[in-house]
Amino acid sequence: MKISFKQLLLLFPLLFLTSCFDILDKVNVKADGSGEYSLILNASKSKTRLASISKMETINGKKVPKRAEIESKINEAARIFKSVPGISNVKTVMDFDNYILKLSCNFKKIENVNAGLEQLKAKNILGKMIPTQIYSHNSAKKTFIRNKINTFKSDYNQLSSADKEVFNNAKYTSVLQFENTVKSQSNNAYQLSPNKKAMKLEGNILDFILQKKQIQNTVLFQ
Repeated sequence: MKISFKQLLLLFPLLFLTSCFDILDKVNVKADGSGEYSLILNASKSKTRLASISKMETINGKKVPKRAEIESKINEAARIFKSVPGISNVKTVMDFDNYILKLSCNFKKIENVNAGLEQLKAKNILGKMIPTQIYSHNSAKKTFIRNKINTFKSDYNQLSSADKEVFNNAKYTSVLQFENTVKSQSNNAYQLSPNKKAMKLEGNILDFILQKKQIQNTVLFQ
């Protein structure tokens, strides 16, 4: 299956034209399972290049999306998230001077975020291969789970050399914050904070695509 990089990313079509960007997804979970979710796409390191590209019609045979198109996609994503039961306070930030986009919301339970992502996929805002059932939380069992995602290795191997270069310097960071204290976790690649109420996983996006780094984790609370 031939994929383009924009099938792997959410809301920011310009990112598939540059390899120097960061993706941060952040979850803050309270003891009752409610909390806040945010996704930040930061291409400020490439803002000069992207500013030039944005004035072009095409590059390397790919259509360059215009600002209005990007704003429309982000606004549509926000509208979809607002319609999901359990999701509230949906906010978007669009900084086109520095090429930073942010989508955030509150949730009654983390599975509401999964449902929102599933709706984005159904409306073709997310690519078909984007994982959506990525979180689960069980207050009774005192667990929080970051589910395993499928490997994109075979798809990556079919890309052209030019398309593969897009992944070279791209970074991904996942931050999990909790009201409860962490007792243990199944993936020690996540760095646990001194107060044992937050953890972070970071690395090159390519490492996660090729599963050199695993994203899944089962967190047990005290």
